Amino acid sequence: MTPAAPDLSILALIAQATIPVQLVMLTLIGISLASWTVIFQKLSLLRRAQKDADAFEGEFWDSRDLNALYENVRRRGGAEGLGQVFAAGMGEYLRGRQQGIADNDLLVSNAQRAMRATSQREHDLLERGLPFLATAGSVSPYIGLFGTVWGIMHAFTGLANIQQATLASVAPGIAEALIATAIGLFAAIPAVVGYNRFATQIDRLSIQTDVFCEEFVNLLARRG
Repeated sequence: MTPAAPDLSILALIAQATIPVQLVMLTLIGISLASWTVIFQKLSLLRRAQKDADAFEGEFWDSRDLNALYENVRRRGGAEGLGQVFAAGMGEYLRGRQQGIADNDLLVSNAQRAMRATSQREHDLLERGLPFLATAGSVSPYIGLFGTVWGIMHAFTGLANIQQATLASVAPGIAEALIATAIGLFAAIPAVVGYNRFATQIDRLSIQTDVFCEEFVNLLARRG
């Protein structure tokens, strides 16, 4: 009687895997789910941040009265990105004038420092979650490789109790071990792609903010 062929479906191999390999797979699946959560959150956040930055920059250059624009931003409340940076700089500039500071260079310098601090806080907010993507992208393949090595080692160790080793006897163990590597790559690739894309978008937004700050500072200097 011919022995039944082993079930080599993915679900069967995962169910038959050793406990350490299953723990590796569960860890990688958890990392993958967390990575996708961060990716979707970043997609929404950066899309909104770029849209708001472009919209405010257009509003800024269309405005002929910086004081009126500042009041509009304050009335709207909850300003983010360029709007928050502008409000910080303009607010510091106006407070200095109300305090009787006559040196316009000092006023502009104070406004520039306020904008730099606000810009850094906005930048840190946009970068939140990126270190996790970087870690997931770099560590996941090695976690999967650990599961693969453990599974293959277990498969070959089991051959010690078999008098005549065949490919059919060792194939299930090797196959279930390789699934760990596959899951590791599945977790790592989206994280790496997401990290690179988001880092580029954040750098672009930072450059746009820096250019805006320089142009705004020039306007304040000429205003004095």
